[in-house]
Amino acid sequence: MASAFGHAIVSYTLKKTSLHSAPIKVTLLAMFCAIFPDADVITLKFGIPYEHMFGHRGFTHSIFFAIVFGFLISIIFHRKDQFKYALLYMAATISHPILDAMTTGGRGIAFFAPFSDERMFLPWRFIKVSPMSIQRFFSDWGVQVLISEWIYLWVPCLIILFMNFIIRKIRSETTID
Repeated sequence: MASAFGHAIVSYTLKKTSLHSAPIKVTLLAMFCAIFPDADVITLKFGIPYEHMFGHRGFTHSIFFAIVFGFLISIIFHRKDQFKYALLYMAATISHPILDAMTTGGRGIAFFAPFSDERMFLPWRFIKVSPMSIQRFFSDWGVQVLISEWIYLWVPCLIILFMNFIIRKIRSETTID
């Protein structure tokens, strides 16, 4: 998996480029949506194997789950503009398995669960896989993860955020009242 930090910066970037002026609650919910699919690691404690559809990188990493979860979060937390927020939350949730499918480890992502339990990766696998324990994250392995995420996630996201800021600034200066 990518780290929680990697998932958070991608969801933050999605939020800032799509719903720039939305309240902080929307930012936090988008980050929650992007990190939540890894809640499936708890299934390992209950004896559900990694490869099972409800194991790690299974159902909660699927497109179906992202759609349902995005709508659910929107319905729970918003009275107005639910569809607009649902789209953001769906995108944030699906960003998680997309990033995980670009990591150097694991056994693939069940993108099409519950309709298929086939696991797959994307052809580009350049993000170092993050350890599943906090102890291992604070090691040389974790440092390597953060370096790869800095290169492949943070720098591109910061460039996108900077360009978005410049475009918004230019638009606001050229708007005629």
